[in-house]
Amino acid sequence: MASQDWFDKDFYKVLGVGKDVSEAELKKSYRKLARTYHPDSTQGDPAAEAKFKEISEAYSVLSDKEQREEYDQIRAMGAGSARFQAPGAGGGFEDVFSRFGRGGTQQADFDDLFAMFGEQSGGRFGSGRFGQSSGGFRGFGGPQRGADVTARTTLDFQTAVKGETITLQGEDGKPFKVKIPAGVADGQKIRLRGRGRPSPDGGEAGDVVVSITVRPHPVFTREGLNLRVTVPVTFTEAALGATIEVPTLGGDPVKLRVAPGTPSGRVLRVKGRGVESAKGTGDLLAEVQVAVPAHLDDRAREALERFHELEPKENPRADLMSRASE
Repeated sequence: MASQDWFDKDFYKVLGVGKDVSEAELKKSYRKLARTYHPDSTQGDPAAEAKFKEISEAYSVLSDKEQREEYDQIRAMGAGSARFQAPGAGGGFEDVFSRFGRGGTQQADFDDLFAMFGEQSGGRFGSGRFGQSSGGFRGFGGPQRGADVTARTTLDFQTAVKGETITLQGEDGKPFKVKIPAGVADGQKIRLRGRGRPSPDGGEAGDVVVSITVRPHPVFTREGLNLRVTVPVTFTEAALGATIEVPTLGGDPVKLRVAPGTPSGRVLRVKGRGVESAKGTGDLLAEVQVAVPAHLDDRAREALERFHELEPKENPRADLMSRASE
C-alpha cells in the first residue's frame, strides 16, 4: 500500500483531470500546469512554488501505473467504498473511520488507525521520521501483511538527475543501499519491496517507502525531463549575433549561436542534454537574458547616444498600449 499522505490528497483534482484520464492527456495537463507555475515563470512567488511541487508530486504518482493503482485503492477505501465487519466486534472499518474527523477537529491518520489493530508507532529511520503508512490489515481469514515503513532523504540536484546508489540506516541500526534511478523528481517516492516490517503471522513483509527531497541547483531547474538555464548575453551580442558558451549539468559547455536581433526570453534548445531516464531523454533549454551595462564610460555613452540618433524610430511598447486599451 502507499504512503499515508495519499489518503487526503486528490491528485486528479490537482492536475484537473478525471480518474479515467489517459497517459497522453495526463502528460498534456501536467505540462500545461508546470509551465504556468514553474518558478522561472512566477518570479519566486511562494504560493506558485508550492503549487508547482504539488503538481509534480501528483504527476509522479499518477504517471506510474503501479503507484496509480495503489493510490486509487487507498482513495477508494477513504471514500467509504470498503465496508468490512470483524466477527464478534462492535464495528468494522466504517466504525473505525467514523472516530476521525466527525464532529471534531481530528483528521484520520494512518498511524493512529493501524495502531488500533495492534501496530506500534515507529522511531527513527535514516535521516528522517518513519512510521506505518498502510501495512498489515487485510481483514480476517488470512495472514496480515507487515507494516510499511516510511523514510525521507535529501539529494543534491545532480544526484537526482544522474542517479546514484546511496546508503540509508535501517531501524535496526544497520545500513542498507538504495538505488536512486536517474531522473527522480522532488517529492517522488521510491518503494523497496519486502524491506519493511515483518508480518506478525507469517504473511509477506511490508515495504520501505522513501520520500525524495531534491535541493535546488544554483543554475539549473527542471521541467519534466528538460533542464532549463538562464544565459546572460550582452546588448551587442543580442543585437549583432554571437556564438556563446552555455554550461551543461556535469559536462563540458556547449556552444550556441545567438542570431542577430535575439530578444530577452528567447529559448535556445540543445537536444539530448537534459535528464536521461528510463522514460526518455530531455533537452537543455537555454533562455537568453539581455544584460544591460550598469556602468558606461564617456566614450561608450557617446557611442550609444549616436546609435540612438540612428536607430529605427519604433516604439516597442506600441502594441502593448494598444492591447491594454481593448
